[in-house]
Amino acid sequence: MTKLLEEAFQAVRQLPADSQDEIARAMLALTGNVGEPEEIDPSHLPAVLEGLAQANLRQFASDAEIEAAFHRFER
Repeated sequence: MTKLLEEAFQAVRQLPADSQDEIARAMLALTGNVGEPEEIDPSHLPAVLEGLAQANLRQFASDAEIEAAFHRFER
């Protein structure tokens, strides 16, 4: 394991368990070892299905829409 990865693990150990799990899922997805699918909250299912339908039609957000979304998280 590289020194940088060891530092990352040390930083993640300081986070709450739910944040650690989220990071672990992202790491597994990046390595192609995703595991079991995550359950979808039934109240979110319509939005997920709509998003999949839009992706199938290649209807993606514009660069401006993505930039605006990221700006909402800036402080």
